[in-house]
Amino acid sequence: MASGVLFTLGARGSPLALAQAREARRAIAAAQGWDEASVAIEIIRTSGDLIQDRPLAEAGGKGLFAKEIDAALLAGRIDAAAHSAKDLPTRLPDGVAIAACLEREDPRDALISALADSILSLPHGARLGAASLRRSAQARRLRPDLRVELLRGNVETRLAKAEAGAIDATLLALAGLKRLGLAARARAVLDLESFLPAVGQGAVALTARAGDARALAALAPIGHADTMTALTAERAFLAELEGSCRTPIAGYARLEAGALVLMGQVLREDGSEAFDVRLEGAPADAARLGREAGRDLKRRLPPGVLPTGDGPAR
Repeated sequence: MASGVLFTLGARGSPLALAQAREARRAIAAAQGWDEASVAIEIIRTSGDLIQDRPLAEAGGKGLFAKEIDAALLAGRIDAAAHSAKDLPTRLPDGVAIAACLEREDPRDALISALADSILSLPHGARLGAASLRRSAQARRLRPDLRVELLRGNVETRLAKAEAGAIDATLLALAGLKRLGLAARARAVLDLESFLPAVGQGAVALTARAGDARALAALAPIGHADTMTALTAERAFLAELEGSCRTPIAGYARLEAGALVLMGQVLREDGSEAFDVRLEGAPADAARLGREAGRDLKRRLPPGVLPTGDGPAR
């Protein structure tokens, strides 16, 4: 490591990824009593950033946002990595573990549009820009007439295209808008009960080498226990469904009056049907609750709703 650098965090180079990495850097430095300059941020370009002309499902799944970062971690170039939890593959590579989560930001989706302040008030046949099968299926469930067009790119790029009228509307994670100071640009915030978010949405996950005692010790004090509990349940739910980028899947867990409540949903890609599950249990049983919810939903799904495939859903 460079002189004066005590810890190195890897991150993607987008403004949102860097905002999340800086948030983690501040927390690590404060917990360890270090100057912030002691925690370096190494920008790592990922395959997911480079591929912009087609959906991730056609390119290899959302693991493309983590593959190069995982390689740097396993090679010892970085001590840990900051990720949007929803971008992590369902199964992490051997030797990589989620060591901690920062406190979750608002998990809801936000509508961006120059034409309307709700999905229902968009013009008939409006063009919805999306790369997420989940978001497009949920929007089509409300509005089957919407025309979905592929829209990739960072938050600022998608925001600008919607506001300039290049598309009629798009949906973005409110957490990302808040972390970038752009929340005021949302025309509406979508209700959690009717527009369930992606697994991990709003959470920043910090990964490290599974056996790296030094890195794990540095990250442990900054972990937010309730967020980790919720993410554990959500990811177990997704893993049980073997969630794929080719399947619209949503999942969200939260603590309510001491109980862990998990809501999950699988949709047909065209939004014509949605299948829901809601379970409650003890926070200590988060992984078991997630698996149980996934098994319950899987038993009720008609054939063909869950195609086989690898990688997480969006």
